[in-house]
Formats: sequence, C-alpha cells, structure tokens
Amino acid sequence: MKPRIIVCGLGRTGYKIFRLLRQQGALVVGIHNRSIPGETAGDVIIGNLHAASTLKAAGIEWAHTLVIATSDDAVNLSVTMQARVLNPRIRIINRFFNTNLGDRLDQTLPEHMSMSVAGLAAPVFAFAALGNKAIGQIKLFDQTWPIHEEYIDNKHPWHGRQIDDLWDNRSRMLIYYLPVEGDMDLISAVTSRTRLREGDRIIVGSKPRVRSSRRSLIIKLFKVITNLRQFQEHAQSVVGMTIALFLIIAIATLIYTSTNNTVSIIDALYFAVGMITGAGGNDQVVENAPTSVKLFTVVMMLIGAAIIGLLYALLNDFILGSRFRQFLDAARIPAKNHYVVCGLSGTGIKIVQHLHTSGHDVVVLEPDPNNRFVNTARSLGIPVINGDASFPATLQAAHLATAAALIAVCGNDATNLEIALNAKAITPKVPIIVRYADPDFARIAQQVFDFDAVLSPAELAAPAFAAAALGGRVLGNGITADSLWVALATLITIAHPFCCLKIEEAAMLADFVPLYVETNNKTLHGWDLLNTYLCPGDVLYLTMPATKLHMLWRHPSSKATAS
Repeated sequence: MKPRIIVCGLGRTGYKIFRLLRQQGALVVGIHNRSIPGETAGDVIIGNLHAASTLKAAGIEWAHTLVIATSDDAVNLSVTMQARVLNPRIRIINRFFNTNLGDRLDQTLPEHMSMSVAGLAAPVFAFAALGNKAIGQIKLFDQTWPIHEEYIDNKHPWHGRQIDDLWDNRSRMLIYYLPVEGDMDLISAVTSRTRLREGDRIIVGSKPRVRSSRRSLIIKLFKVITNLRQFQEHAQSVVGMTIALFLIIAIATLIYTSTNNTVSIIDALYFAVGMITGAGGNDQVVENAPTSVKLFTVVMMLIGAAIIGLLYALLNDFILGSRFRQFLDAARIPAKNHYVVCGLSGTGIKIVQHLHTSGHDVVVLEPDPNNRFVNTARSLGIPVINGDASFPATLQAAHLATAAALIAVCGNDATNLEIALNAKAITPKVPIIVRYADPDFARIAQQVFDFDAVLSPAELAAPAFAAAALGGRVLGNGITADSLWVALATLITIAHPFCCLKIEEAAMLADFVPLYVETNNKTLHGWDLLNTYLCPGDVLYLTMPATKLHMLWRHPSSKATAS
C-alpha cells in the first residue's frame, strides 16, 4: 500500500507540498486553519493545527508520515509533540527556521527529519547568480551540485552524440533522460548507445567549482590603505576635532614663545599640551607673563577641556561603536567581480555562506544594524554596508557597476523589485536575481521586467519536502514536466529488493539512475558502477521518479529473482 501522508499547514509552501504529493499519486490529507477554495472537506481538514481532535480527524493514528509546513517554529513544535502522543511511530518531516533546534530534535526523536526552506532554496539562488540555470540541487561527495536541464536542439554540442560518451565523467552526473519519443530509461539508453536527437531532454548535475585562492593579509592591508578616502566619510567629526586640537596647541605655543623670549619652543609646547589636556606642565612659562597671557591661558584651559572631552567621546564612539567597523567594511569592498547580496534574511545568510564557501567575494547590504545575521556575515570577513539597498547611492557604494551579480532577497517582495529595478537602471549588464514569495507572480515578474532570474523559495523547497515525505534519505530533487524525481541514498540489506542484483539490471528494472556506490571502503562510478553486484552493506546513490519510490521497499519480482 502507498503510505498515508498528512500535510499540516497549507500556506504557500505547505500547499505546494500537498499538491506535489497528490500529483505523484500519494494518499495525502491536508490540515489547515481555514478553508481553501477548490478543496473538499475530505481532502483538507479545517481546525486548530495542534489540536488532538483535528489530527485524529485527519487520520493521524494510522498515518505513515506527517509533514509539518507552517512558518511558525512554535506551532510546528506543538504539532510534533501532539502527533507523537497520538502516534509514537509516525515519521515526521518538520519545517524549522531555527536549524539548531531542528538538528537537536533530529538527534532526540526517532523518525524525525527537520528541513529548512531557506537552506534548500539558497543554493539555487547562488547557482543562478553564478550563471547556472539550476532547476534543483543534489548533495554528492560532500558538495552541493547544481542540476540543470539540457534541451537538445540541432545546434546543441551534444546533438547526435551517443549517451554513453557522456556517462563516465566525474565532473558531471547524468540524472535523468527524457527522450522526445518513446519511454526509454537512461541506463538502457547508455547500454544501447542511443544517440541524442533533437527534442530530447537530459537532466545533468555539474560539479561545483570552488575558488581556492584567497587574498593574503598583505593584499588586504594594502587595499585598506588604498581605500583611506572612505575614512573621510566615516570619521569626519573625529578628524575635524583632532585638527582643532592641534591648531589650538600650535596657537598657544606661538603665543607663549612670542611674549617671552626666554621660553624655548619645546618648553612652550610642553606647557601648552599639559595645560589643554589637564596633565599640567611647567608653570614658569606664565608666572611672569602679562595679565593678558594669563587670561589667554584660562580661556585655553576651558576650550581645551571641552575639545578633549568631545574628542574622547568621538573616539570611543568611532572605535568601540559601529563607525570604525563600517569604515573597515567600506574599505574592504572588492573593486570588481563580487556578488552583492541585498537583505540578510534566512535565505540571504545561506546564500552568503554558500558563495563564500565557494571562494567568491561577497558584499552584503542590510538596513538593520541589529539584524541577527550581521555578526555571522562579519565573522566570515564579509563587508556589511548598513543602508537601504533600494537607494541608488547604497548600491553604488557596493560597487554595483563592476559586480558579478546582484541578489535581492529581502523579506518584502516589493522592496526586492525596487532594488532590482534601481540596480538595472544603474547598470543593465549586471545579472540580477530576485526573490519573490508567490511562485505564480515570480514567473510573471520574470517576463515583465526581464530579470535574469526570479525565484520563489516555496517553489524551490517544496519538492524536497515532498520527496522526503515519500521516503528515503533525500540528497536532492527536481521537477521536470510536472514529474518529481528524487536523489537519495539507500542502504543495501539482505531484504532489500536490489540485493545481489547487478546495478545495470536493477536500474532498468526499477527505472532509476545509479550515481555511484560505496562498497568495501571505496567509491565506484561510471562503467565500473554498472557492472557491480549489490551486496549487503553497500550504499547506493541514485535518482528515480518519485512515483517509483515504492520499488525500494517492494519485494523482488520473479524477473528480478531470475536475474
């Protein structure tokens, strides 16, 4: 039987998951706090999400999997606890903004998997900024690979090539094959040496390129020195007060030496500095001076005390406050080929971390200096400009004209569009990636404004939740022509339907694509992979349509047993 799945919280992401599961033929029931147009009462249960009566009405006591997809961590946690009381064995796929809490729950509760919309969507935003038209992602060899679709036309370099020529390549993984005619699986096409024809589509995962080169400390220091013009913007008051202090000291020194020829310049300077700063000095300089000089000294003491107090206050604010940090950030902004990320939302910080880990220069624009992720970005050595990215001046401060791409991922869709339009007006040549919450309007915005990419986190993340709900240790996913395919790792046991089968035969039987296998402390890929027999203890990494996932737990057919 197909597992019964409950999706709790049919917001933008939850309803997308609900519809995807239904498209794949899963037995799915939704729970929401209000009615949804077009949905019947039997398909969607209306009520308090974490109430026992609502969960029971949805069939929680005999359900196989519960997907909790609201945007409120507290509500998700309440639903989790109530569901475990009603059905201790239920498998839970949980959406959490707080990834630390999610990881802790994964370690504490059996059959619990936490997932983050931001974490799933961020790599695709980063890949789009890097120039990859990614439709998904997959985690292989401890890296996140972008997945894209190759449409074969008569000008494509793969047109007419045999698919087996593309198979054995460590920097590229063939994920799925969609022929223009017929229903041939990828492995059958590889073994039969099928040639790619016009109209064929092939899903490919590409190994990400990591830039290992980092600027040395000397180069970074030189860049700070060459950008000292930024100092004027962030320290005008400090510089002005310092100049005023030195000017007063110089005037006082000249007055004392001109009124008394027996006083040397050094003694006069020593007395002037001590008198103005309050540290004291050689009082003999003014003991025999005229009354006017003594009155001048009194005035200098008062002015000096005021200037020193203001200067100390400004220095404390500059050094201990945020101004000095802003100066350093401004001085460290790359001159060119960097990525400008506007908005340190949950998705924004994940994008920043992904680009930084890949060796790329990043500049962050964030209007809120108290944003929870500002210190995280700065701890990576990434400059953060505190300013509204919708202002052209702020974009220009980030050297937008020479940037590699701009990514607008603020929490407000209108703000993202404003930022993107201003950026396009400043420099039409820089690629622009925009976050838009509503998937339908994201596609419309793409057409109307001709941005390089307009992406919806809900649309990017929902397939991964749906794939996880259908079972397996999910490594990646994607959607092609409304068909959901899943990348996962499966442990081969004695009872596994693929045990003792040749991988080539198992792949054609179950319509999956083997990526690689871990066996006897080594990894096999390419032609060696297809000729390998699966033994207990092996871990097989594969991609397959979500509609065929039941093959992973179905008993071997007579044909498989005969093989």
